[in-house]
Amino acid sequence: MTIPSLIRAELARLTATPLARLAFVALMVVPLLYGGAYLWANRDPYAKLDQIPAAIVDQDAGATLDGDRVDYGGDVAKEAIDGGDFKWTETTAADARSGVRNGTYDFVVTIPHDFSEHLVSAQGDDPQRAELVMTTADTNSYLASTIAEQAGKTMRTAVAERVGKQAAKTLLVGLADVRDSLGDAVDGAGQLASGATTAADGASSLATGTQQLSDGASQLASGTASLPSQTAQLNDGAQQVASGASTLASGLQSAQQQTASLPSQTAQLNDGAQRVAAGNAALADEVDSVSADVDAVQPIDATAVLAQITANLPEGATLTQAQQDAITKAVGDVNGAGASAKQTYASTKSAVDQLRDGSAQVAAGTSALAAASPQLADGIASASSGASQLASGSSQVAAGTSKLAAAAPTLSSGAASLADGAASAASGAASLSTGLQSLEDGSKELASKLDQGRTKIPASTASQRNSQASVISDPVKVGDDNVAAASNYGAGLAPFFISLAAWIGMYALFLILKPISKRAITAVKKPLRVVLGGWLTPAILGLVQMAALFLIVRFALDLDVVHAGPTVAIMVLASATFAAIIMALNVLLGSVGQFLGLVLMLVQLVTAGGTFPWQTLPGPLAALHFALPMTYSVDAIRQTMYGGSFAAVWSDAGVLACWLLGALLVSYVVTARQTRSRTLRDLRPSLIG
Repeated sequence: MTIPSLIRAELARLTATPLARLAFVALMVVPLLYGGAYLWANRDPYAKLDQIPAAIVDQDAGATLDGDRVDYGGDVAKEAIDGGDFKWTETTAADARSGVRNGTYDFVVTIPHDFSEHLVSAQGDDPQRAELVMTTADTNSYLASTIAEQAGKTMRTAVAERVGKQAAKTLLVGLADVRDSLGDAVDGAGQLASGATTAADGASSLATGTQQLSDGASQLASGTASLPSQTAQLNDGAQQVASGASTLASGLQSAQQQTASLPSQTAQLNDGAQRVAAGNAALADEVDSVSADVDAVQPIDATAVLAQITANLPEGATLTQAQQDAITKAVGDVNGAGASAKQTYASTKSAVDQLRDGSAQVAAGTSALAAASPQLADGIASASSGASQLASGSSQVAAGTSKLAAAAPTLSSGAASLADGAASAASGAASLSTGLQSLEDGSKELASKLDQGRTKIPASTASQRNSQASVISDPVKVGDDNVAAASNYGAGLAPFFISLAAWIGMYALFLILKPISKRAITAVKKPLRVVLGGWLTPAILGLVQMAALFLIVRFALDLDVVHAGPTVAIMVLASATFAAIIMALNVLLGSVGQFLGLVLMLVQLVTAGGTFPWQTLPGPLAALHFALPMTYSVDAIRQTMYGGSFAAVWSDAGVLACWLLGALLVSYVVTARQTRSRTLRDLRPSLIG
C-alpha cells in the first residue's frame, strides 16, 4: 500500500456511514467553533463598556476656593455621566449599595461630602487627601471589579489633573507676583546697598572721629588729673594778684601825686643838661687842640745825647761809664715821663670825649624826658585808674578761681568718665563701621542674588501660565509607538486561541482516526510509509481546519493580519506538529497517550503565555513554557499577525519542526518494532478503535 492509498482508505473509513460522516464533520468543526466563537465573544469587549451598569453617588457639599464656591464632586459626576464610558446612573447611597448586592449595578462610585473641601485643603495649613469610594461585588463579575478599579483610577487622574492645574496656575501666578516683587526687592536692595555704602563711609569717619575723641578725652583726663592742685595754686596766685593789684593801685595813686610837678622839673633838668653838654663839648675841643702838640713829642735818643755831650766835652775829657749810665738812665726817665704824659693825655682826651658824648646823650635824654614827662604823668594817671580796675577785676578773678578750685575735682572726675565713654564710643564706632561694611557687602550680594533669583523665574503671560499649568498638572503623555500592534483585544488573544484550536482539532480528530493502520503494519511492513500515511491524514485535515479558521479570523471577525501567507503557514505547521505529537502519544501509549494529549493541552493552556506574560508564571511552569511546542506557535503567529520579527518566526518554526520530526521519529521507532514483532498489548483492542 502506498501513502496516498493509506490516506484514501482512512478517509473512506471516516465517511463510510451517515453517522460517521456526521461525527467527522462535527469533529472538524470543533476547532472552528472553539477559536471562532471565543474570539468573536472577545473581539473588542472594551467597546461595549458603555453597557456595563454602574452607579454614581454625589454627596459632595462643595467648598470655597479664593472666594468662589467650587463643587468638584458635581463636576466629576457630570463628566462621568457625559463621558458615557459606562452605563452610569446617579442615585442615592442606599439604592446604590442594594443595587450592587442584587446585581443591578456592577460597581458604585461614591463621592463623599468632604470631597471638595479636602481637595482645596492643599492650599491651607492642614492638607487632607480627597477620597473616591469604589463599591464592588465580585459576585457580579471579578473582571467588572477590575474594570471598576480602572474607572476609579481614570476619575482620580482627571480630578488630579483639574486640581493640579488649578494649583499649578495659582502657583505660577504667585511666582509671577514673586518675580515682580523680586524686581522691587532688587531695587530696594540696591538702595540699601547704596545707603549702606554711605553709612559705612560715615561710620568710618565716625570711627576716626570717635578715636580722636577718645585720644583727646584721654589727654583731657590726663591733663585734668592734676587740675585740682593747679586750680588751688591758681587760686592762691589769683589772691596774690588781687592783693598786689590793690597795692599797685595805691602805689600808682601815690606816684601820680608825686609826679604831678615832673614836667617842670624835667624842663629845668634839661636846661642844666644842655649847659653841661655845651661845656663838656668846649672842654673836649680844647683838649683836641693840643692833641697835635702832644703827638709831636718824640722819645729822646740816649746814644745821640751821649754823642752830643761827648762832643761838647773839653778835649781830652771823657765820660766815665758811670756818667754814661747816669745820662742813659736820665734820658730813659725823661722818655718814660713823656710816654706817661702822652698816655695820661690820651686817657684824659678819651674821658673828655666820653664826657662830651655822655653829656650830649644826657642832654638829649633830658630833652626827651622833658618832652615825655607830661605823657608820663598822664600815663601814670591812666595806670593808676587801670590799676584800680585791675584791683577790682583781680578780686573777681580771685573769686572765680575759688569756684574753679572747688569745681576742679568734679571736672577731673568727669574728664575721666568722658575718657572711658569716648573709648567705648570709639570701640562701638569701630564695630559699627565693620558691621556697616558687612551690611554693605551683604546688601550688594543680596541685590545680586535677588536679581539672579528673579531672572531664574521665567516671565510669563496669562496664556503661557495656562499652558504651563496644563503641563504641570499632566506632565507625562504616553505616546503610542507600538512596533507590532494588535488591532484590538480579540486580535491580541487570537494567536493563543488559534494554537489551542489547532491542538483541540487534532485531539478531537484522533478520537476517530487510527494513529497507524494495523493492517498496513501487517501487510506492508514499511514503517516509514505507515507512519507518514498515518500522520498525513490528520495533517491534511488540519490544513483544512486552519485555512477555514484563518478565513473566519480574518474576514468574519475582521481581525487585522499583517502577513497573511506566513500566518497561514505557521498555523498549518503548528497543526501538523500537534498532529504528530498526539499521534506519537497514541502510537506509544495507546488510550493513555490520548489522555496525556488532553493533559498536555491543559498544561500548555497555562504555560504558553497567551494571556499574561510568561514571566508571571511560577518557576516550574515557567520552565515548561520554554519546553512545550504551543509556546512557539503562539509566538510565531503573533509575529506574523502583528508584523513582528521574521527572525523570531524562523526560530519558532524551527522549534516546531524539531517537535514534528521528533514525534514522527518516536512513531517510526514504535511502528518499526511492531512490524517485527507483536505483544499482547499490541493485540489488545484500543478504546478509540
